[in-house]
Amino acid sequence: MKKLIIAALCLAMIAMTALASADAIKIGGSGPLTGPAADYGISVKNGAEIAVEEINAKAGETVIELNFQDDEHDPEKAINAFNDVLDWGAQMIAGTVTTSPCIAVGAQAFEDRVFMLTPSASSVDVIADKDNVYQVCFTDPAQGAASADYISGHKLATKVAVIYNNADAYSTGIYQTFEGAAAEKGLELVYIGTFTDDTTDFSVQVTGAKEAGAELVFLPIYYTPASMILQQAKNMDYAPIFFGVDGLDGILSIEGFDTSLAEGVMLLTPFSADATDDLTVNFVKTYTEKFGTVPSQFAADAYDTVYALYNASVKAGITAETKAEEACDKLIAAFQELEMTGLTGTMTWDSTGAVTKTPTAVIIKDGAYVGADVQ
Repeated sequence: MKKLIIAALCLAMIAMTALASADAIKIGGSGPLTGPAADYGISVKNGAEIAVEEINAKAGETVIELNFQDDEHDPEKAINAFNDVLDWGAQMIAGTVTTSPCIAVGAQAFEDRVFMLTPSASSVDVIADKDNVYQVCFTDPAQGAASADYISGHKLATKVAVIYNNADAYSTGIYQTFEGAAAEKGLELVYIGTFTDDTTDFSVQVTGAKEAGAELVFLPIYYTPASMILQQAKNMDYAPIFFGVDGLDGILSIEGFDTSLAEGVMLLTPFSADATDDLTVNFVKTYTEKFGTVPSQFAADAYDTVYALYNASVKAGITAETKAEEACDKLIAAFQELEMTGLTGTMTWDSTGAVTKTPTAVIIKDGAYVGADVQ
């Protein structure tokens, strides 16, 4: 019983981080803090908290408050979380974390005129036809095109298989762009395998890739199904290059996962924890000491999200008294002129809300992410 009480208290603390100050800008957000996608949401919350603490420490007072809710990667619960943080007084939103909830919340935020900056929801549907929803992460098409460019440019393979979730907007969007870009780059797609959210047996897909002679398997998917695919490939003694995108970041943190299965897996990401610049070194040190684990790209994107919202708010003259609707218009204008260098690169935004920055590749080596181009 004591353990249950402690767990409940921990979840309550996770659900809301709000420092009491009448003069602070209030940022709301949500992501999956429980459930199968929790690693993403927890990483985002942790990275955002570090940024808030740094900004407040530099100011010598509380200038930002953060209220981050658990939406369990569920669109309906994400809407509820959105309404909760608005009732709390949120003037802008750092989130949501995953694509489907962000599409739902973005539509509501557009109607209510609340500015949103998502760290990690990458589908173009997140920002489509909404002037007030922006991204810190790459769009899905950008990830698909960049992956084809990298595979071709580094001559990793010519025969490529793809396994993607055709029930997921994120996965499908990346695949569709990758397919076209791969053809332009002379990559031969020898096998295309699909699955849905409920799939747990990937023997058909892995067998298809193996029998087609694929030298590389592109996985534009989240880390949970990817872990199952890696296990299935090991069972079949199939060892191609596995290449993914930002959804694979977090695979090393899956409870009970044999990280040796991911040895040599490559992925495109805007952040590498082994980078030697001062900003990254200090962030990794703080994150590791505070949370006991190395930060992922999701944590880095969230850190940059908070700083971008704060910098744009300062630029726009937003204060604690600025209403959310007024702040929305001011932030839209500010982001069109904002250029910021963060953990995930130097960023600018176009009028659609899409970010411009340069991706890098990392490879999993000895149970850690390291820069692929420095091997």
